[in-house]
Amino acid sequence: MATQSPFFGKRTSDTDSLPSRPAPLVGSPTNLSGSPVNQASLVNAQVANAVAPPVKEGGSKLTVGPNIKLKGVEITDCDTLVVEGLVEATMESRVMQIAEQGAYKGSAEIDIAEIHGTFDGNLTVRERLVIHSTGKVTGKIRYGKIVIEEGGQLSGEITFGTSGKSESKPPVVESKPALQAAA
Repeated sequence: MATQSPFFGKRTSDTDSLPSRPAPLVGSPTNLSGSPVNQASLVNAQVANAVAPPVKEGGSKLTVGPNIKLKGVEITDCDTLVVEGLVEATMESRVMQIAEQGAYKGSAEIDIAEIHGTFDGNLTVRERLVIHSTGKVTGKIRYGKIVIEEGGQLSGEITFGTSGKSESKPPVVESKPALQAAA
């Protein structure tokens, strides 16, 4: 004779599965858990979405996880590199994402770079370089477009344009107190 497990039995009421929480105020944004959303975090999320469009999935992706060190390599045929540990390499790619605890040393030629951690070396970004508030980029840097969040750091030999030719019109550089740049 088979007995039915109490885990698969019928629930005694519908309230067993729903946690009790107060309803949000009408018109106030909430997150998926139903908690009210802080306006500052909502603005930060909107800025992040405007700065970094979603990465096209389906290409080759290499993730160097936390506490992993990858040294002395040449990375090829990689569409997206995600660095959460330490990478000392040379690479040509489409997208590079360095996490807050991640670090990259070496040279890289890429289309889009999103830096939350540290980059040290030769960096050529053909399209867009994004340095977040926790990011620090040092070395010889060439870029097409650049976005630096308040607190982000950029230092070294910095050049606008990724081609070897001199640009016909130099970029206008505005000095803002939030930007920490040292040459």
